[in-house]
Amino acid sequence: MAIFFPSEVLDMATATLPTFISTEDFLNHWLGHRRLTRRVIEAFPEDKLFTFSIGGMRPFAELALELISIAGDGMEGAATGVWMTEAERASRELARQPRTKQELLRLWDEATAAIESWWPKIPTGRFQEVDRAFGLYEGPIYSTILYYMDNEVHHRAQGYVYLRALGIEPPAFYDRR
Repeated sequence: MAIFFPSEVLDMATATLPTFISTEDFLNHWLGHRRLTRRVIEAFPEDKLFTFSIGGMRPFAELALELISIAGDGMEGAATGVWMTEAERASRELARQPRTKQELLRLWDEATAAIESWWPKIPTGRFQEVDRAFGLYEGPIYSTILYYMDNEVHHRAQGYVYLRALGIEPPAFYDRR
């Protein structure tokens, strides 16, 4: 499978579609981000993960829970076109309030497993289909999935700021093994 972007056109002479990145490589890139964000969660002291904040930003556990909810719950919709509503997603997020770092990491791993499980079920053409994620966010599926990754990178950067403010060296941002 490969991801094709709307600006690409069929080359009638060769009857091939130009490919930017295979879907397998795209998934592996995202999973690298997931591994790195998991290490950021692990780097937090238990007592600061749920409470520490700067400038009115949410504690990192809340940011991580948002990422769990959006990506984990959103992959089924990306694959099938059947989405829970934003209210259902938010309600589910509230219902799974972890109280420990281990609980948060367990939820993180479950969301990653959901991503890995749903990914191969996304038909190639589905990446180009326009859909309304969680009943609100309209766009092509590839764009929705890119948002999931962008949002993770954004919130992970907030976690880096928190860790540095706590005097903790965060994991190297480029190490996604």
